[in-house]
Amino acid sequence: MEENTPLLTNDAVVFGLLMAILALIFITSALDRPFWKKFYGVVPTVLLCYFIPALANSFGLISGEDSQLYAVASRYLLPASLVLFTISIDIKGILKLGPKALTMFLAGTLGIMLGGPLALLTVGAFFPELMEGAGPDEVWRGLSTIAGSWIGGGANQTAMLEVFGPSPALFSQMIAVDVLVANLWMAVLLYWAAKPGKIDKLFRADSSKIYALRDKIEDFRKRNMKIPTLSDTMVILGIGFGVTGIAHLISDVVAPFIGENYPGLSQYSLDSAFFWIVVIATTCGLLLSFTKVRRLEGAGASRLGSVLLYVLIATIGMQMDLGAVLDNPLLFIVGIVWMLFHIIIMLLVAFIIKAPFFYVAVGSQANVGGAASAPIVAAAFDASLAPVGVLLAVLGYAAGTYGAYLCGLMMQAVSIA
Repeated sequence: MEENTPLLTNDAVVFGLLMAILALIFITSALDRPFWKKFYGVVPTVLLCYFIPALANSFGLISGEDSQLYAVASRYLLPASLVLFTISIDIKGILKLGPKALTMFLAGTLGIMLGGPLALLTVGAFFPELMEGAGPDEVWRGLSTIAGSWIGGGANQTAMLEVFGPSPALFSQMIAVDVLVANLWMAVLLYWAAKPGKIDKLFRADSSKIYALRDKIEDFRKRNMKIPTLSDTMVILGIGFGVTGIAHLISDVVAPFIGENYPGLSQYSLDSAFFWIVVIATTCGLLLSFTKVRRLEGAGASRLGSVLLYVLIATIGMQMDLGAVLDNPLLFIVGIVWMLFHIIIMLLVAFIIKAPFFYVAVGSQANVGGAASAPIVAAAFDASLAPVGVLLAVLGYAAGTYGAYLCGLMMQAVSIA
């Protein structure tokens, strides 16, 4: 056996291993035992989904470079998951959350979009070497994947990975920055969620409407939940992968047309087939959310979307070189400064509009943490408010593709300047 040959080379075997790893993670995370509760209270589930496949890759058990699993997951599972997440968007329900909730979510999105280029500009002024990368090693390309994660989630992060194309080594470092900085901020939010009264008093905010909102969300949830039948599941998957096929069909025409006739647009990735696949899938999902298709959320549309997403996350982990994580500590400084800009903008907006801290915390996590952690933060205020986090996080999946793309272009402009 050659030195660089992995132990497992058959993709069917590797896929089976990844699915077994995911199953083990979710089995243990659901156990009602003190050890596992404490363990997963410290170590996020999504981190293990990245980290364990990365360990397998780093120790030569599998090889992300030689495997085709990531290519399949990113082209087929990613757009399908985006469709299943976005069809569940309840625009009317989100509007009923009140203008302050939506305003804080949008403030969080704006904070991420502006914070990226501002952080890169600030840290780059003190450490010019930060801008010295070339090609796929240009730092802004990697930071665009963090923008995708912090506005939408893992699916949007992967979309930016494909659109802007950072190197695997750079992306590995970005995963570390993403997880570390995001979880530090989540810990701060959970701490203050136990005593929001102090901040609400400072902001002179009235939180009485939150409990009325709680009752409305609970009622909506009860009216739409159902035990899915085989027919429901097949319809959900048919819509997800059917729209994915349409997205591929259109992108196969649009991307080459732009590349041949408008080569100047290549700097905006508009000649990228994958870019159009993601945009078309997201847009179709948004349009379907205005139809009866949205009711499929009650049968588990977003849950199946999460299944596809976690498979994708595991295949991303296969690409990670853990030895490269600490090669560029400046990236952690950029991440922290970036998050500080996000926090400052959110708190400033909350103070101006007198928004309760609940909206600050959930609006921020709906961006930074997505559907995995936004309901956790919402439930820290009141268990029945968890669906509020889900609703705003689902909106983040829709905004993430567009917002992260614009943020990436702004960081590119800062780097060039």
